[in-house]
Amino acid sequence: MSDIKCILVDVDHVLISKVEEVDVEIGQPNCKLTNPVVFESLEKMKPLVEASNDVEFMIRSEDILTIADPAPEVIEKYLELTS
Repeated sequence: MSDIKCILVDVDHVLISKVEEVDVEIGQPNCKLTNPVVFESLEKMKPLVEASNDVEFMIRSEDILTIADPAPEVIEKYLELTS
């Protein structure tokens, strides 16, 4: 299984990212997103933050509504964008 996931962070915002759970103190961000991209459609995928050179972002698992496996073509496009 790939560590690349679709992450629904609110009703209108889907991210595609490598996801890793991190052990931290309660209340601290505990999911590391590496190379997250905003997904609108297969043709419209862009970096989460274009104003930053950072490739790792922390988020609390409580802020994620759901996680799913992306379609193979989404993974392929993600890998093209983040390579």
